Amino acid sequence: MRKTLLTAVLSLIVLTAGFGQKKRVKNVILMIPDGTSWATVSSARWYQRYIDPSKPHLFLDPYICGSVLTFSSNAPIGDSAPTTSCYMTGTPSREGFVSTYPPADAENDIVPLDSAMAYQPMMTVLEAAKIFNKMSTGLVFTCEFPHATPADCSAHSYNRNKYEWIAPQMIHNNIDVVIGGGAKYLDEESKNYLKNEGYGVYTNDLKGFRSYQGNKMWSLFCDVDMPYDIDNDTLVNPSLSEMTAKAIEKLSKNENGFFLMVEGSKVDWAAHSNDPIGMITEMLAFDKAFGVAVDFAKKNGETVVIAVPDHGNSGISIGDKRCADYSHLSKNDLFKNISKYKTSADKLVSILKQTEPANIRDVFKKYTDIDLSDSLVRIILASEDYGKSTLSLTERMKGSRLKKTIGEIMTGNTCFGFTTGGHTGEEVFLAIYAPENNRVTGMITNTELNQYMQDILSINNLKKHTSDYFAKHTEVFKNYKYKINSDNEKKPVLEVVKDKKNKLTITPNTNIVLLNGKEIKLNSVVVYVDKTKTFYLPRMDVMNYELFNH
Repeated sequence: MRKTLLTAVLSLIVLTAGFGQKKRVKNVILMIPDGTSWATVSSARWYQRYIDPSKPHLFLDPYICGSVLTFSSNAPIGDSAPTTSCYMTGTPSREGFVSTYPPADAENDIVPLDSAMAYQPMMTVLEAAKIFNKMSTGLVFTCEFPHATPADCSAHSYNRNKYEWIAPQMIHNNIDVVIGGGAKYLDEESKNYLKNEGYGVYTNDLKGFRSYQGNKMWSLFCDVDMPYDIDNDTLVNPSLSEMTAKAIEKLSKNENGFFLMVEGSKVDWAAHSNDPIGMITEMLAFDKAFGVAVDFAKKNGETVVIAVPDHGNSGISIGDKRCADYSHLSKNDLFKNISKYKTSADKLVSILKQTEPANIRDVFKKYTDIDLSDSLVRIILASEDYGKSTLSLTERMKGSRLKKTIGEIMTGNTCFGFTTGGHTGEEVFLAIYAPENNRVTGMITNTELNQYMQDILSINNLKKHTSDYFAKHTEVFKNYKYKINSDNEKKPVLEVVKDKKNKLTITPNTNIVLLNGKEIKLNSVVVYVDKTKTFYLPRMDVMNYELFNH
């Protein structure tokens, strides 16, 4: 009796001592379904429920806790570059800017900006987690790796299309795991560099991806983007869920924790094409990946999983005025036709381009169950990019493209509606799984979401880290002789001289500098901005080397 009472008292003391103490968060998984509006989530949920009534909920549903207002620095509607950039840096930026401070636009800026910082590379949460917390870092996506969202985590450019700047920065930024599309952007020199750094490097090699035992890896599939989930052959390319699980497996071996960004890249692409089946199935693929991440987080106990789109897209609606009395349609009326679609509009276009005109009806029927009318066949034949058309170029509709035509036909067979083929400005959903339920709720802004990530990772003052790790060369080397050799405009070189025996040579988009011809690796990449004719580099890394201590 006495022993039982003592045990109970001790248990109470332990419980009381631990009351109110939150578990330390070691890992953050940020998951971004690109270009996903609230209505896209609803469409995916209803579609899943129609296909399988035993699944009325998404994996996301228990963790939806609010919404996020996303915007560019000078406009309410943003593209992926400035919106994800803000999640990563805490500063809203301009259209096309990748983790780079925007020029001020006083009349239109939504938040105050410092004009002196224009075009300044900004440190990201991923970079800070790697440098200061010694965490492992990873990226998973289905677009090509230098595309805006993965680039926002690990590169810096005022032009999201400058892959020749962005790709080498990502390759040299010491990211532990990179899995996704874009094999053609990883040249032999880059492969050799990564292999020498201890990475397993695989391109279009599913077996290698699955069997590799090391913890650092680059595994890329397809030349550019990976297939839509509905079109994907998992005997050739992994699913988003499998890539997410593989990244977690590798990254979770670091006792300091990890930061992983997972992007469902092509919800956005399907939305641009007004392709409802593409949007729905990509959202469901993302939702399965979210389920994988939460399963890990629950078992791990030290992981926060955040799911949030970067912006809306297309103004999709369940119901459209072209359908008579659409608000009273049954679930069959709304979802039966689309449930028969076996491919995305994008894939159907590629199939039709290889199809003879006489077989167009059969192909369409096979993949969509749509019986094409003569007028719809004529519209397909009138597309300028249908090379097998029986119509002459002069008989075709100027500017008409198969992609838009096929999307319109597939949507026209449903009662889904679209207001645009571009981005939209409504708030996006926020879902968070966190130990001890330590999460933000309600409507927050993009900058507040960044602060939440900084807080849970104990990363303080990204602005100061930016000034230290992306310092202007004019400040770092103000007491030394230096010049920019711009004979090659595409790759200028900064030469810093102390005396006849000591010279530092710095090239952009890499973390490697040469001290008297000897390679030295920095903690972050060097960025050159041609608009300001300035190199940005880690101040303390450079100043600690022997060149400045002789």
